[in-house]
Amino acid sequence: MHESAAQIFINAFLANNFVLAMFLGLCPFIGVSGRLDTALPMGAATTFVMLIASVCAYGLNGALAALGLESLRLIAYIVVIASSVQLVEMVLKKYSPGLFRALGIYLPLITTNCAVLGVALFQTAREYDFVQSLVFAIGAGAGFTLALLLMASVRERLQLSDVPSVAQGTALSLMLAGILSLSFMGFAGLGG
Repeated sequence: MHESAAQIFINAFLANNFVLAMFLGLCPFIGVSGRLDTALPMGAATTFVMLIASVCAYGLNGALAALGLESLRLIAYIVVIASSVQLVEMVLKKYSPGLFRALGIYLPLITTNCAVLGVALFQTAREYDFVQSLVFAIGAGAGFTLALLLMASVRERLQLSDVPSVAQGTALSLMLAGILSLSFMGFAGLGG
């Protein structure tokens, strides 16, 4: 079955959102989503890494398949992801040191973000062509950013509320993540 670019985008963005439907990339989702001013740049950085990983995974998959070395896919994808994150880190450290410090440990953790690796592995398994791979990566990155922004906006709003002490902190974050995840179940039929 040939999926259109719109179907792939909606599927990755809403119906099968990597964070809220597939539960991939939860570490930065919980850790960086405390404030909107860090959630958006983290989403943008992750989207950029997803896009680079997708393009490279497409090329690597073709090259490894031609050489009969498909067993090296995972290692090759991880090297590409780590290199992309290193590039993002260097650029942020040079041009936005405040943001670099605000993102802290979560920026290098993009390397181990399973959502980024998931983009490369899923597009390979689904045998997407180049354009479909790009659309999938952009949709997954936009969905990741959306999840971060939704969580950050709710958490910022709750800072102004009187929350019982038993539900503050991590407990409240996990409850919010669960509620957001349940709300995304409504999009399950959109992806086609």
